Amino acid sequence: MEVSSEFFSKGCTPWQRILLTASLLTCWLLSTTTSVTIESLPPKVVEGENVLLHVDNLPENLLVFAWYREVTSMKLVIGLYLPDYRTSVKGPEHSGREILYSNGSLWIQNVTREDTGYYTLRTKSKHGEIVSNTSVFLQVYSPLFICGRPTTLAPPTIELVPPSVPAGGSVLLLVHNLPEHLHSLFWYKGLVVFNKVEIARHRIAKNSNEPGPAHSGRETVYSNGSLLLQNVTWKDTGFYTLRTLNKYRKKELAHIYLQVDTSLSLCCDTLNSDQLTIDAVPQHAVEGGSVLLQVHNLPEDLQTFSWFKGVQCTHVFKIAEYSIATKAIITGRASSRRETAYTNGSLLLQDVTEKDSGLYTLVTTDSNLKVERAHVQVSVNKLATQPVLRVTDSTVRVQSSVVFTCFSDDIGISIRWLFNNKSLKLTERMTLSPSKCQLRIHTVRKRDAGEYQCEASNSVSSKISLPVSLSVVNE
Repeated sequence: MEVSSEFFSKGCTPWQRILLTASLLTCWLLSTTTSVTIESLPPKVVEGENVLLHVDNLPENLLVFAWYREVTSMKLVIGLYLPDYRTSVKGPEHSGREILYSNGSLWIQNVTREDTGYYTLRTKSKHGEIVSNTSVFLQVYSPLFICGRPTTLAPPTIELVPPSVPAGGSVLLLVHNLPEHLHSLFWYKGLVVFNKVEIARHRIAKNSNEPGPAHSGRETVYSNGSLLLQNVTWKDTGFYTLRTLNKYRKKELAHIYLQVDTSLSLCCDTLNSDQLTIDAVPQHAVEGGSVLLQVHNLPEDLQTFSWFKGVQCTHVFKIAEYSIATKAIITGRASSRRETAYTNGSLLLQDVTEKDSGLYTLVTTDSNLKVERAHVQVSVNKLATQPVLRVTDSTVRVQSSVVFTCFSDDIGISIRWLFNNKSLKLTERMTLSPSKCQLRIHTVRKRDAGEYQCEASNSVSSKISLPVSLSVVNE
């Protein structure tokens, strides 16, 4: 049954019993009853999912109950339900995706960001009394939602995969936390952003790449922002910069330092073995642990060295300095008092936090006043927390669809899906969201029944969710 918006906007006019009931809904007063509760299932909803606004403690012997958009406007009616007639009536705010159930719950299919907002349930007894008035706020997140935290909470970061690459090999500069509403992205060789050193750019709307002046023919830019370097040489050693631009003209920068390992060279293109280099030990540290920035090939006639947080070698960012003349190590303005510098050039970071992540620079000077610089990337992560897995419906019919969503409070994690304790093999009927935190199964079949889990992992640890069972029944 469907009723026009004109009907819902009128006052309390006398109609037949069903229509009279509907019109009375627009004249209700607020109730002080608080026994009715509403819960969103799942509690966090991503675009494209289905959501159930589940009602508990629905009063008995009701004449009618109705669902509204917002809290104050009683004209924004989604629909009402008449228990005695087991009939629902669609309102002007009904989009064709909502279903009202006899227990008071509201089912919304294929939600969009526009569905975000307040939803209000009102009930009226057969004695004409207002029984309850209860509201709930529904937040619908973007598909870029990273399993519990929006990507906008974290700036873009870059990871080297593999972390060490020999000359002649390939390395992926893997991007994490691309911003929402992305318009385009640009890759540059070096720290400075200007046209001459632009490697390539990617335009989101056209899904197209354009090579820049610094493109050597060995670079590939992907739509997820990552940059692949093939057949690297020692000349590829250095900084790489990612610049992102969203639809609102907001810009963000991220840097990574690539050190080509010539000791593992796959070809004859090698670099001087005496080059100043630094290794982070371990490469990926746990928050609260320690990281040793181990220096190799200090100049034999070393006179001074200085450590800096970041790439700007100024007093503001200096952690420590050493002079062979005084044989003294002096702490700098950027020292957190958790660093220890050694005369062999190495730097120990203790009790590290996520804020210690980033680039560190070592500057050395020899007796001929020759200056050398080396950089190292430090990565610090918290231990992964256990994710929570939700499913739109634990029992579905054959040929229907179902959505699983993996939620985590962690930033910068990767998601892996498991089915019956084994890694899930995706079929043509399964799709993952861009962040992989959402799994949708189309045209469900009997063989899809079983236990599903998701694993959230970062560079230092991983956790697996509790299993969620899916039952599949015949139509």
